[in-house]
Amino acid sequence: MLTIENTQTWLTLFADKITDNAAYLSELDQAIGDGDHGSNMARGVEAMTQELNQATPETVADIFKPAAMSLISNIGGASGPLYGTALLEMSKQAAEDAEDLGALLQAGLAGIQKRGKAQLGDKTMIDVWSPVIEAVENSALNKETVYNAVEATKELKAEKGRAAYVGERSIGHLDPGAVSSGYFFEALIESGVLNG
Repeated sequence: MLTIENTQTWLTLFADKITDNAAYLSELDQAIGDGDHGSNMARGVEAMTQELNQATPETVADIFKPAAMSLISNIGGASGPLYGTALLEMSKQAAEDAEDLGALLQAGLAGIQKRGKAQLGDKTMIDVWSPVIEAVENSALNKETVYNAVEATKELKAEKGRAAYVGERSIGHLDPGAVSSGYFFEALIESGVLNG
């Protein structure tokens, strides 16, 4: 169950993981994209952390909304709108029901799909979000599930985003957005949300 405390912990852990792995994310992105996914994401989560540190949320929804706006405003390229939209939709869902984590994440995924027009198998962050949500709904989420979902993007051919331009050459490379989404869900596991 989501609480103000564990939701803040979740997003803070996510920010730490992005910051610690920014160079690696950009390295992955150099192979099939612009090469700036790590630096863009790091800038966004830094702004998000500052926002969260200053906030005095009264509900879980009050955490996701400013976090979303920080990411949209500070991350360049597609990642800002995609992550921001996910958190914005999660905020709306949390305002209705903060107890159903599966429904909350489904709302986030629906936001990503609406914004990015990608489907499962297109070698995007959706290829991590979708199996993770399924695991959450079956009370079976663990780090192995997250790892396997991220690793599975390596053998996919990119059909969306900048990576789609390299076509077949994208096969054999991890999708940077899938990797950063992996950090998002690792942070979820470590935050204690699943124990509530």
